[in-house]
Formats: sequence, structure tokens, C-alpha cells
Amino acid sequence: MRKKVICLAPGAVLFALCLPAAVQQAKNIHRIGYLSSQSASADASRLDGFRQVLRDLGYVEGKNVIIEYRFAEGKFDRFPDLAAELVRLKVDVIVTTGSPPTRAAQQATKTIPIVMTVVGDPVEVGFVASLAKPGGNITGLTQMSPQLSGKRLELLKEAFPKISRVAVFVDGALAAAQQTSKTLQETELAAKALGIKLQSREIIGPNPDLDGAFKAATGERAGAVIFLAGPVLELHRKRVADLAAKSRLPAMYSNSEFVEAGGLMSYAPDHVDLFRRAATYVDKILKSTKPADLPVEQPTKFELVINLKTAKQIGVTIPQSVLYRADRVIR
Repeated sequence: MRKKVICLAPGAVLFALCLPAAVQQAKNIHRIGYLSSQSASADASRLDGFRQVLRDLGYVEGKNVIIEYRFAEGKFDRFPDLAAELVRLKVDVIVTTGSPPTRAAQQATKTIPIVMTVVGDPVEVGFVASLAKPGGNITGLTQMSPQLSGKRLELLKEAFPKISRVAVFVDGALAAAQQTSKTLQETELAAKALGIKLQSREIIGPNPDLDGAFKAATGERAGAVIFLAGPVLELHRKRVADLAAKSRLPAMYSNSEFVEAGGLMSYAPDHVDLFRRAATYVDKILKSTKPADLPVEQPTKFELVINLKTAKQIGVTIPQSVLYRADRVIR
């Protein structure tokens, strides 16, 4: 019996010595929640930018950070359960993409830090007290979409001076999140100044009648279309771009990813850049900075993107004056 005790003792000592190291290693692994309206494929470029900056900051997925991905894939009734899952997993921070997932995370926790991205006016909808002093557990980045809507219509009119009617497709998810009122007001003010009549139509998901919406637009003699894109339309961006081309309607988008999918033109913040910057928020929070002390930032990089292949397909010519102003031209 004495021999057995002597033999076992070194192993017990080694185990005792190793245990604190193992516990310390576990403590050093951060867990990030990611809650999106989209699918993994739709968010691919954004996530690439987000993960790249995390790596640059020293976070290696699977080594010292774990990202828990939750994708609603346009089914917004899933948000409460998905947000609750992330809370149960005791993630250190939740990154949200857009207003619906931010709302779900806000309702699920008042203590876990939330970094929002791609939202319109976070003050108006009650996510933060102010941009400078968020005041709660939510901070992040706004895409400042209302202030850009008039500019999009101006660029569309400059590219196609003869248009007098423009269909405005409003993402139903944004309407439900109360994120469209200012955007529509800005668009209507610009339309009045430019002598354009607007035809507003709400697109309701997750499987909207896009064919019917385009048929209605052409039936009402719309000369072009503007998309106030949100999670529903973004989920169907390829189909939206294809239908716009099929209808031969010049289209202006609020997200360059639509143009990359075959849309005609967009004027918008660089969404990938927003996600890169979101990673720096996560880094600060993981290093113990409180969300309430991190001001909400507005976009710093805007892009006019034009797809000349699509212009040729629908039989339109983009004036050189507009092309000169483009940040990116897809040929």
C-alpha cells in the first residue's frame, strides 16, 4: 500500500501544478457572439474583414477566441431564441448586424456588452442615449443612412436626367424597426427639389414578392428604382439585382454588395470597413472598456460604385461626369 501511495504522489503533484495553468488558459479564451439577419454566405465579406482585424489585434479563432455564429437567414421570429442562446453561452460580447438583431440582443441582456453595426439612427430607436455617451451596454457604429438618401436620388438624377418617376423599395424589416421615417423624409425632400415623383412600396419578407414589386413599378411607369435596403432585401440581393436588370430599370442601392451582385450603382458607407472597425470595439471591450464609455461612431468612408457591365446589359450609358466621381467601377 505504501508503494502505491509513493507512485501516485508524483502524478498528483504534477496534476496539481498543471491545474492552475489549465484554468488560466481557459480564462484567456474569449467568447464572441455574432447575431445576424443574414446567412453565412451573405455576410462572408463582412466577416472576413472583421476576423482579419481581430487577427491583427492578436485574436486567433480557435486558439484564444471563439466566435459563436447565429444567423437568422431572414426569419426574424428566430431572433429572441438566438439572442437567448448567446446569453446562455455567457459570451463576453455580442456583435449585431442591423436593427432587428440589435433589438433582440438588447431585450435579451442588460449586462453583456453589445457592439452594433449597420444601423440607421440608434438614438431614435432607443439603442443608445446619445452618440457621444451611449449610456448602457450598447455601442458600435451607425451607417447614418437617413442623411445619405437625398444624395442617392441626386446621383440617380444626374446619371439619368430624364427620369421623372422613381420607385422606392422599402425593406419591411426596417419599417418594423422604425428605421425608415427619416430616410423617406430625406428622399421626399430631394425628390421635390428635383421634380421627381416617388412611388413607395414596402417589401415584406422573408420571401417577398419581388416579381410583383417590379411589375408594379414598371406598370406605374417608374423610370428608375431606389432600394432602402435592410436585412430582407440584402438576403435576396442577387435576385433583386437580376430582376432590376430584367426590368431594365436603372437602380440605386444603399449597399455596394448589391452592385457586386450585379446591381447598377450604389452610394453608401463601406460596410466591410464598418465591420473592421467593429473588431476594434470588441478588442477594447475585451480589455475591460465599458460600452457606455465608447462613443458610437459614424461612417468615415463612403463609396460611389458603378457596374458598367450592368449598364451595358440594360442599355444605358453612365455620363462621364458621374463616372469620374465613382470610387469603384466594375467593368
